[in-house]
Amino acid sequence: MTQSYHTPEAIEVAFDDENLVANAGLLLVSTLASKLGLADVIADKVDLTGRVGGANPASKSLTLIHAMVAGASHIDHIDMLRAGASSKLLPFRVVAPSTLGTYLRSFTSCHVRQLDEVIEEELTRAWTMGLAPGDDPLVIDIDSTICEVYGYHKQGAAYGYTKKLGYHPLLAVRSDTGEVLHCRMRKGSANTQRGTKRFVQELIARCRRIGATGKITIRFDPGYQSEATLKELERLGISYTMAVRANAKGIKSLVEEISKDSWVAIDYTENGEAQVAETTYKGRRLIIRRTRLIGDQAELFPNWRYFGFVTDLEGPAIEVDQFHRNRARIELSIKDLKEGAGLEHIPSGKFHANGAWLAHAVLAHNLTRQVSYLGTITPRESMVIARSFRNHFISLVGRLVNRSGKMILRTPARWPWAKAFIRALITLRALEPVPI
Repeated sequence: MTQSYHTPEAIEVAFDDENLVANAGLLLVSTLASKLGLADVIADKVDLTGRVGGANPASKSLTLIHAMVAGASHIDHIDMLRAGASSKLLPFRVVAPSTLGTYLRSFTSCHVRQLDEVIEEELTRAWTMGLAPGDDPLVIDIDSTICEVYGYHKQGAAYGYTKKLGYHPLLAVRSDTGEVLHCRMRKGSANTQRGTKRFVQELIARCRRIGATGKITIRFDPGYQSEATLKELERLGISYTMAVRANAKGIKSLVEEISKDSWVAIDYTENGEAQVAETTYKGRRLIIRRTRLIGDQAELFPNWRYFGFVTDLEGPAIEVDQFHRNRARIELSIKDLKEGAGLEHIPSGKFHANGAWLAHAVLAHNLTRQVSYLGTITPRESMVIARSFRNHFISLVGRLVNRSGKMILRTPARWPWAKAFIRALITLRALEPVPI
């Protein structure tokens, strides 16, 4: 057969099909959310009685979470779930953007903490389905990010060390799955260390409650260097690697005292070299890595640059250094929170409404990963990339048809990831629902 081609100008457009479904892949997310009993968790934990817009929190939160999974970064984007037959695919009532905006503004600080409880319970239920580390080691990375905003009518938005107007949320991410285990919205002017000690206390208590019974290790960058935090970690029996400022006066002198024979070469780029050595700092193990460029590139960075961290971990310095550098994986989760879960835009002028927005973004982010791992789309040793996951499995166009009383979702023929989608749907549907 000869295929017929048309110019774009010859194609007419009509937005009139009531049976089309946008983002049909949300069927995977709604399936897992139903298995987790997420609607019941929200209804039980979130109590906005007496607050304007606080009724029926489950349908409102689920609307926002599913929209974020589909890529919503603004409240107005919620309308994508109301197009055609999209809402018929979801087991809850999809609310209007204006209703959702009123709902978010009804949150106070205490109500945002209720969403913290929702995050914990959702993680607990997902972990019981096979994601819990159990007695295996649990590695957590703590970091913050700047969520830039524009305008001067957003409570808590301020200029911080990046000289950008925005917020400065604090995040704790599970290294192997990329799930966000804890979050806290902070003002834009908040110091990097602000609230870290308390944050760690809440994080460890949560991890123990939800099923982490093995060794826990937390990795920090130099912005969190704090004697108080280190002592708290040691009191709690938590292992750590905490980066330090290698050019600080006390540390710089220790580095200068390291003998030349103590430096051990490690793998590095073709045009550079790197070495590792160790010493002690305030009674703790201090590992130092230094790098420089060689050859034609040496003019850029001809001198050694030093990076260090204190740790209570044992083992060869090269291995511990590699383990610490793997904390860069948290940047992928932060990137996905912004690109794939709605955190690139902070919508409200109310600080606590934005705290609620952050909590919903975390729930959307975690559901994406849990669908991928529990649905066997992605191996546990691989990272889920939200943008790829959304393009492959969420951003599908489908048509709902009724065949003899049976609803069928028809999607494009020859979709490259169709087999993986069907396998994930069958796997998720076979999961035992978590008892309420």
